[in-house]
Amino acid sequence: MFIPKLFKIADFEEIRGFIEENSFGSVVTVHNGRPIATHLPFQFRRVGEEWVITGHFAKANPQWRTIGEQEALVMIQGPHAYVSSSWYTHENVSTWNYQAVHLYGEAQIMDDEELEEELALLMRKYEKHREDAVLWENLSADTKKQMNAVVGFKIRVNEIQAAYKLSQNRNSADYRNIIEGLRNEGNPEAERMATLMETKRNG
Repeated sequence: MFIPKLFKIADFEEIRGFIEENSFGSVVTVHNGRPIATHLPFQFRRVGEEWVITGHFAKANPQWRTIGEQEALVMIQGPHAYVSSSWYTHENVSTWNYQAVHLYGEAQIMDDEELEEELALLMRKYEKHREDAVLWENLSADTKKQMNAVVGFKIRVNEIQAAYKLSQNRNSADYRNIIEGLRNEGNPEAERMATLMETKRNG
């Protein structure tokens, strides 16, 4: 990913938190010279001495067969929004603000025990706060058999690229105008970006 120096993020804990909050993304591999991708929920966690990003395919999805043959790429995206140059105090070009993280690494298929742990952790993450939480350990044996319809994978992460393009190159007046302009768009994604920019500037 091309990242201008001003927008590069290197703080690992910040990146880890970003993935935790924006955990739905795309895994990309190549088959017969053609890139293929699947959109999935991911988990990023430490296993032993390594950081891995994990997920699972439907077994009917042929992409899982490429796992183990090559390096894989996972792309995670946060808020993004169009930024109009009409919000600047001087003439310039419009642009787009965004957050994105790319993770590269060697991918492997999980065994059954690892997949069960993966599914249990994923369900706990998204269900634990619910009054009638649906947790792996409470499922019937018949329901757990549906695990046979998915294929888990893990990627040992060896490189992380992270970019936050949040108008850091703009002066204070432009920055304030951009936040105000985004809030007036009436667009939930623009509102998210405005809140993010405000938080980053105040932080």
